Amino acid sequence: MTLLNHFNFKQLDDGDFLITNDFGAYAFASKDEFAALANNRVEKGTDFDKEMHDKGFLLEPMELYDQEVADRLRGMKGYLLEGTGLHIFVMTNACNLRCIYCQAQDHSAVEKGKMTIETGRKAVDIALQSPHRQLTFEFQGGEPLLNFDVICQMIEYAEAMRGDKQICYTLVSNLSLLTESMADFLLSHKVNICTSLDGPETVHTRNRVSLGETNSYKAMMRGREILRRRGFNPSAIQTTTRNSLGHAREIIEEYVSEGQNGIFIRPLTPLGFAKSDWEAIGYTPEEFLQFYREALGIIINLNLQGTRFVEQHARFFLRKLHTGIADNYMELRSPCGAAFGQLAYYYDGNVYTCDEARMVAEAGNSAFRLGNVFDDDYKTLLSSRVCKATAAASVLESLPGCCDCVYQPYCGVCPVIQYALHGSIFPQEPNGYRCRIYKGMLDILFDILRNGSEAERHVLFSWTEALP
Repeated sequence: MTLLNHFNFKQLDDGDFLITNDFGAYAFASKDEFAALANNRVEKGTDFDKEMHDKGFLLEPMELYDQEVADRLRGMKGYLLEGTGLHIFVMTNACNLRCIYCQAQDHSAVEKGKMTIETGRKAVDIALQSPHRQLTFEFQGGEPLLNFDVICQMIEYAEAMRGDKQICYTLVSNLSLLTESMADFLLSHKVNICTSLDGPETVHTRNRVSLGETNSYKAMMRGREILRRRGFNPSAIQTTTRNSLGHAREIIEEYVSEGQNGIFIRPLTPLGFAKSDWEAIGYTPEEFLQFYREALGIIINLNLQGTRFVEQHARFFLRKLHTGIADNYMELRSPCGAAFGQLAYYYDGNVYTCDEARMVAEAGNSAFRLGNVFDDDYKTLLSSRVCKATAAASVLESLPGCCDCVYQPYCGVCPVIQYALHGSIFPQEPNGYRCRIYKGMLDILFDILRNGSEAERHVLFSWTEALP
């Protein structure tokens, strides 16, 4: 007897259905096909019957014990078996910019500090206790270059202590303070360098405001040039504010001209300054989605004209639904990446479930603090009740409104942001801000997959093959 696997569904505007399952597979079904599937009466030997079996919507009894089924689930949930891979070291909360959307600070934050080498070494010791064999050490701020000497010592210490573990080092900086000697050290130790690039100078400087007379765009470009002279082109991240809306083409053209082979179009997260100044810099989900749709259309056309350029948010979604593989992107996991995927080590030694959690702590609320590097080890941090509660609150398969959503296999929720906005780690608002954005982005992608040209679909699927 053929078994009907669990699936979620959504009726489309023309009456047909989109269906998805926990393997990340999807299919479009007519009304009649959907009715046959729902009643487990799909006619044997038809093309629809073959598609349903191939994609795991229909299973034969013995397939439940088949390795292929386990491999499919492992592809979507394998990140849960690896241990914490991303370790974020907040070197200081001081910064020489005052970005209008800064999540790491708010108007009440006045105390500034820097991580000491003693604290840094203790943090490295804990990170190396993770069972994950391939670790990423990410140095952040504030502006981490304000504490560059300790970064150097932490990298050298980690290299001496890592044993057979592989460590990828990353620096997230505005680059305005970068010197020739800093660049020499970073590149000699193969440190990946990422900076913020919000678009052309007019957009970038409105979003990322210097505390002095320095033009933040020109200062960032000076730092990029120091790296380019050494044959290294730093990657870039973009944040969309109200200032960005209406400038999709200019932003993408800036990325192309800077030699970037992709862009990660990110909505604002309502933390820190972004939360307190939302009326001035924020937008509705519909306004962001209009911007995203326009930008994605421009990017697809670039690819059709022969320029390979990837939108990273789309890539994370497409990897799941086209290859059945979930990349370890923390915001699109179930449970989320808090603690199990990333840990954030604050400059004072306190350890938080994630980067967003230490940002909430900046505003005076340490609800997501797991412990301290001088008092705890990796095992005690991961055994924390806070860690367990955060995980339980982000299992989409058990959350009302998420468990039966057609986009559940591809999505994720952030308990920290839920807590910051509503005072509860569990989603309190059906179809809230981030939910509507994720649903809208997936609506756009599935519309292209169903109604776009073969060439457009080929572009999207080409993004799943390898990292750009």
